[in-house]
Amino acid sequence: MRSSNPVFSRRGFSRDNGGQAGFGAQHQQAGTATNPYATNPYATDPATGMPQAPARANAMTIDDVVSRTAMTLGTVVLTAVISWLTLPVDPANINKSYMIAVGAALVAFVFAMVQSFKRKPVPALILAYAAFEGVFLGVISSATSTYIGEGVVIQAVLGTMCVFAGVLFAYKMRWIRVTRRFYGFVMAAAMGFVLLMVVNMLFSLFGGGDGLGFRSGGLGIVFGIIGIILGACFLALDFKQVEDGVAYGAPREESWLAAFGLTMTLVWIYLEMLRLLSILKGD
Repeated sequence: MRSSNPVFSRRGFSRDNGGQAGFGAQHQQAGTATNPYATNPYATDPATGMPQAPARANAMTIDDVVSRTAMTLGTVVLTAVISWLTLPVDPANINKSYMIAVGAALVAFVFAMVQSFKRKPVPALILAYAAFEGVFLGVISSATSTYIGEGVVIQAVLGTMCVFAGVLFAYKMRWIRVTRRFYGFVMAAAMGFVLLMVVNMLFSLFGGGDGLGFRSGGLGIVFGIIGIILGACFLALDFKQVEDGVAYGAPREESWLAAFGLTMTLVWIYLEMLRLLSILKGD
């Protein structure tokens, strides 16, 4: 299953160093028995769940994914804390801080797009994306804490962690089954959601106010919940990507791609959670 993020479409597992077709290029349908690393003697046999040969040193493991994800998320958190502490959001300086945050978000977007179109993951690009994304999140979170309520950011963080834990538990229990139909439904819903948000933003920029009202009031609450649900669905796709990558013997470097996708999805969920709580908390 080729996993994608609700904001950026990224490649799945790329080509093996030995030339075998990679996970994203071949394994498009969940639930099939096709092994994209069938010629790789170190891959796990999907029928028995046992390795076809002793594990090679450069095969991806869950530990690799966890460590790379911790590094990527740690970079986001570190730069977010630094920007929170160093970029003031008081009325006299908030416009300057917002400009820095918007610039950081644009740079993060560029890094993410460059990585998305590369055949193999580039750790420097992924960590650079995480650093600039953290600057953006730090300013937005600081402003929300200052003008909406001090507890909103903590609630958004806890909410994001709960969504992650809940989806992981449901996925491990097989309450969530990632199939081709599930993938198609999530992608269609995500594209429609993003399109509506872009239209709303354009109306807001040129017409003032909140555009079509998708981000405030009752509609804002509904779309905030939809955004969180979409993020949860993409977490399931990410978990499927990781699970199959390990089972099919993806090279270790692909753990960076998994970390990249998980980080993007968690950032999406956090922002939607923060927006929803801000609407519920105040004006």
